[in-house]
Amino acid sequence: MISKNMESALNHQIELEAYASQYYLAMASWCDSQGMEGAAEFLHAQSIEERGHMMRIFHFLSEVDGFAITPAIPQPPLEFKSIKEIFEKVYQHEQKVTASINKLLAICYKEDDYNTLNFLQWYVEEQREEENLARSILDKINLIGDGAQSLYFIDQEMKNILKMAQAKEAQEKA
Repeated sequence: MISKNMESALNHQIELEAYASQYYLAMASWCDSQGMEGAAEFLHAQSIEERGHMMRIFHFLSEVDGFAITPAIPQPPLEFKSIKEIFEKVYQHEQKVTASINKLLAICYKEDDYNTLNFLQWYVEEQREEENLARSILDKINLIGDGAQSLYFIDQEMKNILKMAQAKEAQEKA
């Protein structure tokens, strides 16, 4: 059985993950409208991944006799200034999600909820990877630049990053 306090906190996390999925989908649409297919594909994949994160918590709550709430999601922004701004926002959002996971861990320790603590360990590792990926993409954008001619190279790099991530995921499943 899970405490009402932890149930509420996990439902807040569900909301954050759902918003991230929609946010990245809006970003993908913007990239697509700008002719940046690689970045759009990458952000579509990230959107799907974030929904998966949400669903893991949703199912966990059911397993521990909690009640998962389907969140109302605010409309994410639809316009962005540049690809650099998008990935700055991705990085900031991932940091926000990490901070939220850390708060969940603090509740686990306070309530001696080792079942949820064990469940959340996957998210700790996942968030380290997510922040590192966003930061490395920003580093590449800063290295390449985000001028008109550089956009092609950024877009190609996004395709490569997505292919590497998919290959790593396939290898981990094997």
